[in-house]
Amino acid sequence: MTGARPAGRKDLIVSDLPIAYVSGSATRSVPREELRARIPGWGVDADPRDRPSYPRERFDPQGSGAHWTFPDRQPETFPRERSLEHGILPPVFGTVAPLHGLSGAIRRFSYERFSEGRAAHWLLLVLGDRVDAIESHLRSFASAHPDDPVTETGVLAEPSHRPISSRFGGTRTDIRHTWVDPLVVAGPWVLSAVVAVAAVRRLVAHR
Repeated sequence: MTGARPAGRKDLIVSDLPIAYVSGSATRSVPREELRARIPGWGVDADPRDRPSYPRERFDPQGSGAHWTFPDRQPETFPRERSLEHGILPPVFGTVAPLHGLSGAIRRFSYERFSEGRAAHWLLLVLGDRVDAIESHLRSFASAHPDDPVTETGVLAEPSHRPISSRFGGTRTDIRHTWVDPLVVAGPWVLSAVVAVAAVRRLVAHR
């Protein structure tokens, strides 16, 4: 290794070769001029006058760079969720996906009750996402193009794309969660079907 001490010769130091890394603090500081002459481009931004932004760049701890005291605020036509750490909404915020349904109630409760530093805040948001997915599936059944859990998951492509050999002897990372994929993908559909059948049977028995 360049600049290292040979084994058994602790008194021998190769001083005429540069050492890339040394342990501890440096024994001597190299003058800036020497480094600039030895390393092309070293310290290119050490002098503020060498910076492309000079002389426009100036150090002003009291200045924020803003040209207004407070920007015009977007009107909040309906309540928008925000974290407990935020006293007010930002001047501009999104309105394309307002909260709705049970998933919206879960998300709103997460923002109103728990801080962003709490695990409950994020777990409730994850739960809200799952509930939102179920609500979207239910709404699709009332449309002209309902969700298809068979073709849209790509399960029909498995038999024609080496479903067994492609999972062995390679470096596929999805092998680790293959066993849980049917539960995650098909589980909600099976549970929904069971609940629907039970509801229909109870309705028929009641009549």
